[in-house]
Amino acid sequence: MPGYANSKDDQLKRLRRVEGQVRGIARMVEDDKYCIDVLTQVSAATKALQSFALGLLDEHMAHCVVDAARTGGAEQDAKLREASDAIARLVRS
Repeated sequence: MPGYANSKDDQLKRLRRVEGQVRGIARMVEDDKYCIDVLTQVSAATKALQSFALGLLDEHMAHCVVDAARTGGAEQDAKLREASDAIARLVRS
């Protein structure tokens, strides 16, 4: 069971909002809106996705990684490496 299972509905709502933002950006481009206005909306959508990703990572750490740490051994090492790699990807993006 994924770490976000208890907040799945909230996570999906957040993603739908981001999806709406991206559709709005596409409409802005279709309507030849001012570049800076489009970039402002791109920035807002990017921040919304980053916020979603950080929340998901937090839930992953609180559930999946903690459970693996309790188990120990190879599973613990794998989950910690996985979390570390995910953090690195988020920092680079």
